[in-house]
Amino acid sequence: MNKLIKSLMAAILTVSVAGCSKTSSEDHLARIKESGQLTIALEGDWQPFSYHDGDELVGYDVEVGKEIANILGVKANIIEGSWDGLFAGLSSGQYDVVINGVDITEERQETFTFSEPYAYDHTVLVVKSDNNDITSFEDLKGKKTANSIGSTYMEIGESYGAEVSGVDTLAETMELVLNGTVDATINAQTSVQDYLKTTGETNLKIVATSSEATSLAIPMVKGTDNDTLVEAINNAIQQLRDNGKLAELSNKYFGADLTTK
Repeated sequence: MNKLIKSLMAAILTVSVAGCSKTSSEDHLARIKESGQLTIALEGDWQPFSYHDGDELVGYDVEVGKEIANILGVKANIIEGSWDGLFAGLSSGQYDVVINGVDITEERQETFTFSEPYAYDHTVLVVKSDNNDITSFEDLKGKKTANSIGSTYMEIGESYGAEVSGVDTLAETMELVLNGTVDATINAQTSVQDYLKTTGETNLKIVATSSEATSLAIPMVKGTDNDTLVEAINNAIQQLRDNGKLAELSNKYFGADLTTK
């Protein structure tokens, strides 16, 4: 009896170890396909990239994410979160990717691998319509700005010598400018123009625009575990570019094709 029990336990252990070995040998893309879903993180309140139209979550990033997931042969599992928590969730494995109009920066490239750009944007500086003291980014020295915590725009404000307040949403930054709590805000040209158009706000104005376009791409955790995922997402972006879908979505949400420089 003891020999039989030992034999059974040995067999179970062998199967168990084999199963673990198989799982550990699979990379991230294989695990995504096995689960049947690509978990995508985004803000959900950054129009026109991602926002709510009634009960429906829509936006450029939302649709791009769904198209990429479809090409990978899985469903898009979209999770909304605050900007300052997206990268932490990506690093911890809570999300597979972040699709949230993310700029490629040298600092971020130290931790994350980026896909090929799927859109290009410019950075703009916004003040109240009656503010004539700030006409360029250089004028921000000693002034107060507001931006999403940990965003590129926050870093830009600080680089020009501004005292930057961290907030959660674009709407909040605009409100702080309007009520005089801060002097200015910095954000994506597409989002600012959409905000001014949809709200009809006339007490704000764009006073400066960056000369160079920023590349928007999809970050993934750096490492060989994601090599095939990066390749698959790059192939999906290229497929969406070649079949015109990327340009179609850009025109739909931005009113222009921002998928090429």
